[in-house]
Amino acid sequence: MSIIEKATRRLQELERAGIAVPYGPAVTQPEVAVVRPPAASDAADAGASSRAPTPDARRLRPASPTRQSKEVEVDTVRLGLAGYLVPGALRSDVADEFRVIKRPLLANTKAIAPRQVVRSNLIMVTSALPGEGKTFCALNLALSIATEVDSSVLLVDADVLRPALLDRIGVENGGHPGLLDLLANPDMDVADVMLKTNIPKLSLIPAGAPRIDSTELLASAAMEQLLLDLSEKHRERIIIFDAPPLLATTEAKVLASRVGQILVVVDESRAHQDEVRKAFALLKDSPVVLAILNKSRHHGEKTRYAYYADSEHQGRALSRQ
Repeated sequence: MSIIEKATRRLQELERAGIAVPYGPAVTQPEVAVVRPPAASDAADAGASSRAPTPDARRLRPASPTRQSKEVEVDTVRLGLAGYLVPGALRSDVADEFRVIKRPLLANTKAIAPRQVVRSNLIMVTSALPGEGKTFCALNLALSIATEVDSSVLLVDADVLRPALLDRIGVENGGHPGLLDLLANPDMDVADVMLKTNIPKLSLIPAGAPRIDSTELLASAAMEQLLLDLSEKHRERIIIFDAPPLLATTEAKVLASRVGQILVVVDESRAHQDEVRKAFALLKDSPVVLAILNKSRHHGEKTRYAYYADSEHQGRALSRQ
């Protein structure tokens, strides 16, 4: 007996039993969506969401999943020839010195109360005057920290008047947006200005397009919120700011009041005591201030690793580059 014959016989049996079997496609009831009138609190939230977000709200919102950091190629050969630390290079005096320099900085980021430093993962590198090697030290410090197992690093070119970071790493500016663009444009996110590199665990933020209101932007509520966000939401990342010289501009003094640790580069071959004293006087309210003696004339093994730190977290290290 075929399937059709079996089905026909079954239908006849159901009809004799008084069971009506509909022919044609089954008809289903349409789904009904139940709409709940919004409560008072919901209405308030809806009204708030329809308004333009405040700068603080924009900084705290999660980054759009479509926003991805751009990638740039760091010229490691060029860096190595210029005396910078590069992955895979042989052990050197400079590498050893920056191991000494970074150790107390990293220790402060992991400290617990009562020795915990507020915003300890925000580190500013500066100097008293231009030409003392602060960018060299900031970049080498970042490269050294990038070799850590438990830390990644974000290097920010905060010397917005004389940015040099992209040039040092062999990357053409090419209109890359940066820190000033982020602060001036509330619709931008950190991911819009962050540049990933071919060096593992190292990312960059350029200075951005020059602006006459750069000091005001660094002192703005947008900058405060950005620093707060970087400090609290990225505790596993060390953020290094290559800042302007303390005595040459006002930008560095504004930034110094908002970071947890400060590294002052002092050029032994050209520094004057009065200028160094004035620079450190501007940082008297900062919780952690360390000093690097750069271009030192001492070449002995003993002085190569010279470093001390007192109860106020102040220190000194030697770098001959």
